[in-house]
Amino acid sequence: MNTSPHPATTIDEYIAGFPEDVREILETIRLTIRAAVPDAVEAIRYGLPTFVLEGNLAHFGGFRNHIGFYPTPSGIEAFRSELAGYATAKGSVRFPLDRPVPYDLIGRIVLFRADEIRRQTAAKARKGKR
Repeated sequence: MNTSPHPATTIDEYIAGFPEDVREILETIRLTIRAAVPDAVEAIRYGLPTFVLEGNLAHFGGFRNHIGFYPTPSGIEAFRSELAGYATAKGSVRFPLDRPVPYDLIGRIVLFRADEIRRQTAAKARKGKR
């Protein structure tokens, strides 16, 4: 994990601070999100890799024993049953490093979030035209 006194400013820098096995997982999550929502923009927010689409789409990050994935509370709630085998909180889920990461589920969650964001953006635009 990155122990540098200077926080990462790009996702590449963030991922580079981890052991190879964790780097592979983080890079695959990155590619999964990129494939699901190609128009999302990469950023570092709150010290974590983030994809932005009219606001935060999702964050993810590596930790000692798990990968944290943060698709906001709505992303967790919409997939609650599929996330039942993982530790969750209001807007986050922990994927243990000793189990396979459900990349397909991550992709579906970010697609849900992208659709949610686009609907909210369209509703705001319609409201603003009144």
